[in-house]
Amino acid sequence: MYNLLVGLLDGEALKERVVEYTDDVIREYISPGGRLDPSRLVNLPTLVMPEIDYADGQGARIGHVESIVLSGRTYRFRFVSNPAIPEIPLTKISTLSNRLGITDWEFRRTHWAVKDVDLYRTLHEAHVSAPPASEVLRFPVNRPQEADLVAIMMPFDARFGPVYEVLREATTDVGLRCYRADDIWEHNHIMDDVTSLIWRSRVVISDLTGKNPNVFYETGIAHSIGRDVIQIAQSSNDVPFDLRSIRSICYLSNNEGLGHLKKQVSDRLRDLVSRPSP
Repeated sequence: MYNLLVGLLDGEALKERVVEYTDDVIREYISPGGRLDPSRLVNLPTLVMPEIDYADGQGARIGHVESIVLSGRTYRFRFVSNPAIPEIPLTKISTLSNRLGITDWEFRRTHWAVKDVDLYRTLHEAHVSAPPASEVLRFPVNRPQEADLVAIMMPFDARFGPVYEVLREATTDVGLRCYRADDIWEHNHIMDDVTSLIWRSRVVISDLTGKNPNVFYETGIAHSIGRDVIQIAQSSNDVPFDLRSIRSICYLSNNEGLGHLKKQVSDRLRDLVSRPSP
């Protein structure tokens, strides 16, 4: 799935224009009980473009949205552009409209839709997306996402061994499997294994405990390519400001706390896998 934002370049969207041109099944998922759940929009890949009649030379940008807050009749949000993908001409988006699920009238109406389309794969297959600018990040774009795979991002520290085991149990309980980057060795460069694992995963679980810079970096990668991310931490103070708008699971590292963590993660995974993959 992906967010389609047309004419919403100022970070504001009228409440009545959100989830227009959105299939009923997707609408029910993002608006359970008829009430929009912003947490189900913030991790989705996002295409932002002006109305085609008022483009004035502007193109479309790819990234994600965060900090979605309702203020009166308006949703305020922040769009974060993916630096690896340059601006895309609207003519190219128009030629891909059928594959992207965009109707002709949508190009001329300010609105926020959610489409049941894999945005990054569609753009890649159409040769619209650019390769990563850095040799550090090489995504295995020809490998498919694995519907039962969960990536675990946490410090490589023996103290997190019990936490990892609990997360393994939580994923197994809902019929999934999980790995950390140190569980695999496919490449000489460890970052290639990290990016490969994140790319192929259905969900990423990030333990932000201790403000580990590697985990922050990997979490940013997961957000950038539109993976569902479950944030966990032993203290809310370990969650950086920019990620506090996203719900996190706080846990204690004792037996009782890990038991609660297992249940909360299992419940969240069960909710995520019950809907179509983005």
